[in-house]
Amino acid sequence: MEGVNMKKSEGKIVVAVDESEESMYALSWCLTNLFSQRSNSTLVLLYVKPPPPVYSPFDAAGYMFTNDAVKTMEKYGSEMVNSVMQRAEAVYSNFGSSINVQRVVGCGEAKDVICGIVDKLRADTLIMGSHGYGFIKRALLGSVSDYCAKHVKCPVVIVKHGEEI
Repeated sequence: MEGVNMKKSEGKIVVAVDESEESMYALSWCLTNLFSQRSNSTLVLLYVKPPPPVYSPFDAAGYMFTNDAVKTMEKYGSEMVNSVMQRAEAVYSNFGSSINVQRVVGCGEAKDVICGIVDKLRADTLIMGSHGYGFIKRALLGSVSDYCAKHVKCPVVIVKHGEEI
């Protein structure tokens, strides 16, 4: 239909991915529901590594940290990034090769990093999976998706896994 304001065909859709099945489900939902209509959009896979611990020469029990222990923890963090991105690639590769994909890895407190990167990228939409925490756990831990929904400038879609609905 000419003259009708159609949805923007280019843009950035950020999907926050982590080790959870919920984030992979959200990615799949995003591809099924948004990319069939927005084929020129860029899919941004955003993974946030936890902040590195602050090391003192001794831990609380008085044991000394070695460089090997620090390197092992850093290696584990890198392996986790690779693992999550490989799982995400397996999900989006089923949807065709024409999708523009950008991988972004941040480090820090997830809610702050996600909000900062989404704003910096000037994303059109943020997609997040819901971990389905109950009221008590959400009250104690806080909800990253709730925080992001209140603080980013773009629309946020929180995708609930089938059993949570």
